[in-house]
Amino acid sequence: MPEKKPVIYIIDVTNRDGVQTANIGLAKLEKTMVNGYLNEMGVSQSEFGFPFTKHEINYLNANLELHELGYLSPIKLSGWMRAIKSDVELSMKNVPKLKHINLSISTSEQMIKYKFQEKYDRSGVIKSMREAVKAARGYNLTTIGVNAEDASRTDIKFLTEFALAAKEEGASRIRYCDTLGYDDPHSIYDRISQLVQTVKTPVELHCHNDLGLGVSASVSGAKACIDNGVDAYINTTINGIGERCGNADLVSVILSILKSGSFAGKYRLDSLIKLNMAWKICRYASYAFRIPIPINQPGVGSNAFAHESGIHADGALKDRRNYELYDHEELGRGEPEIVESGRQITLGEYSGIKGFYNVYGKMHIEFKNAAEATEILELTRYANVQKQKPLVNDELVFIAKYPEQARKILTLTP
Repeated sequence: MPEKKPVIYIIDVTNRDGVQTANIGLAKLEKTMVNGYLNEMGVSQSEFGFPFTKHEINYLNANLELHELGYLSPIKLSGWMRAIKSDVELSMKNVPKLKHINLSISTSEQMIKYKFQEKYDRSGVIKSMREAVKAARGYNLTTIGVNAEDASRTDIKFLTEFALAAKEEGASRIRYCDTLGYDDPHSIYDRISQLVQTVKTPVELHCHNDLGLGVSASVSGAKACIDNGVDAYINTTINGIGERCGNADLVSVILSILKSGSFAGKYRLDSLIKLNMAWKICRYASYAFRIPIPINQPGVGSNAFAHESGIHADGALKDRRNYELYDHEELGRGEPEIVESGRQITLGEYSGIKGFYNVYGKMHIEFKNAAEATEILELTRYANVQKQKPLVNDELVFIAKYPEQARKILTLTP
């Protein structure tokens, strides 16, 4: 049989790292929609939240139900927790159907000395990680990822020792966290190569953008994995939203792998990825986070395919390839967008049944009886209360199709 070539997979962390960003957030319904769009886009996995956090429990369990129902399938839904045994036990008690987790602990001398402040030394870090992985293995999980927080500033010998211990304990892969965006494409390639050559296990690249290198470092780290014979997993967020200066942007990473000079046609991206979902998912995230897409955002910015200067306009009109590396249609752009300019009936927290029927009727959605319609109306009211902004059509359709799970997602119990 021919040897299987390594593949680059995408694990999106918008619903974990993205929502940790200061001054912004997503309602649980919006997190659910993000998972739905990621699934539609063919993203391998969504790190969908914190199973040890009380206000996440209903949302997480409902999303796992949606996975069983096929709405969130085949995407994997993974929970994040500290590499502490008690976190694992509490998380699995709260969300017993969880099958994919990532366990995180800091490994750099900076973090051990000044974050843990003598609570752990290096041996203590490994001991806590081992205990957490061992506890996790008792829950019939499918994948257990182990995160080395601040891996880019961790001594490579200790990082290798940590990764070998994780592998020995039964971890599925190692997450190399460039927590402060410290790495550059050259340093991360060298460090990942050293790590993989010794540990021989797949690596997740989790790169922040503090130096503007999040995408380039992620792609270079993935290249090191593939060049050394193991699969790579790149962590992304939609529109690059993340703590401080953000994370590696989902669409930019995909474009870099598919279109850049040393990658195009040479490295294998997960075949399930559908780039033509880019426009839709980025627009939704912009709406949900209330953060405009920069006009120069790769692929989805308003200027990504705009030409004004004479030389550029002339060249683009003669042949788009003169000044465009890829086509706008590939990203799902180009279709006309309808903007209502006349009478509008919308659904809000105080809407009534007549307006409700009007809105759903325009989407050609009918209800079995008045009782069912009233039930869905109440759910849309609660959704508006939770979101504090208008529901988009996809959210209205979701609530009508999955009312039981929508009710659970909208229920927050202090």
